[in-house]
Amino acid sequence: MIRLARTDRSPVGQWWWTVDRWTLAALVLLLGMGAVMSLAASPAVATRIGLEPFHFFYRHLIYLVPALAIMFGVSLLSPRGVRRLACLMFAGALVLMVATLFAGPEIKGATRWLFVGPLSIQPSEFAKAGFVVVCAWMFAEGGNKASGIPGNSIAAGLWVLTVAILVLQPDFGQALLVTGAWGALFFLAGIPWIWITLLAGLAMAGAYCAYVLMPHVASRIDRFLDPSSGDTYQVDTALDAFSRGGFLGMGPGEGTIKRVLPDAHTDYIYAVTAEEFGALVCLLVLAVFGFVVLRAFARVMGEQDRFVQLAACGLAVLFGIQSIINLGVNLNLLPAKGMTLPFISYGGSSLLALAISMGMLLALTRRRVTGQAALTSRIMSGMRQPSFAGGAA
Repeated sequence: MIRLARTDRSPVGQWWWTVDRWTLAALVLLLGMGAVMSLAASPAVATRIGLEPFHFFYRHLIYLVPALAIMFGVSLLSPRGVRRLACLMFAGALVLMVATLFAGPEIKGATRWLFVGPLSIQPSEFAKAGFVVVCAWMFAEGGNKASGIPGNSIAAGLWVLTVAILVLQPDFGQALLVTGAWGALFFLAGIPWIWITLLAGLAMAGAYCAYVLMPHVASRIDRFLDPSSGDTYQVDTALDAFSRGGFLGMGPGEGTIKRVLPDAHTDYIYAVTAEEFGALVCLLVLAVFGFVVLRAFARVMGEQDRFVQLAACGLAVLFGIQSIINLGVNLNLLPAKGMTLPFISYGGSSLLALAISMGMLLALTRRRVTGQAALTSRIMSGMRQPSFAGGAA
């Protein structure tokens, strides 16, 4: 067992004594749950489409190792380092998102992916965290009159640009997700209520236009409001999984719904969890997601750096909204929308992007000794040093 002393000044030593170990433990728990649930859900899907039974599970493990390394590496960064990484990631992801419109294959009516040999990447997954951090930076600068930077206007422009590209793909789920996170930053930045009201009105107008102009969006909403208006097979099957599982579940590997439920290893993995592990485990998963979000808010409650405060809260909100969308769809509380459950669902791009996002959150919520506190610490440390002055007796 490795022991790190509080006096250890190495990067790893300082990281260990300043990182929020409760959040770290919760994230590692989610990664572990994801591996177990992938093992439970993915073999049936792989067999159904003619692949080796553990194809998706092995690929999940292959992505899991670098995800852990990435989350640790990013969590070592300073707030300035997080900001620089976010700028690079956001800019690169935007370029790749535009590239998907021209070079990406059409899958289920959307062009969201790029393929490089056997590897596939969904750039929008990596754009989200970078977008939130960059907008948090702009909102922080916008609140600093001395900087002279029109941060609020820049943040608004970045939101319009990002949502426009997502709508062109089209990917309304991701557009809704980044809009929710951006709206939370807008509110936390202390923007006047009149602008918040206008933003809400604009969001509702956009949703109405999507309903009127996009037949597949209208179909999903209509089926949600009136199940008799169309095919609700996936939702009905998912709800059946919850009823069959009860409180304790049917046992690992004993579920049958995953054999017929499309996307059982991705969008509907929570339903498979309900059938095999029961409602109690589902509530545990829900509690861990809630803990990560609320813990982030608590850690930055007294933070003096406005950028750190906004960026950490924005990343937590992004994580929370994505979880809510997936869980809501599984429970038929929201219209059907393909959205992975963070760290649980299968998906390489999603897993690696979330590792970066949560690495940023861990980096931003680390405890740092600054200013007068650092000076006091050095003085007290010097006072505690034993004196060896004077001659021998």
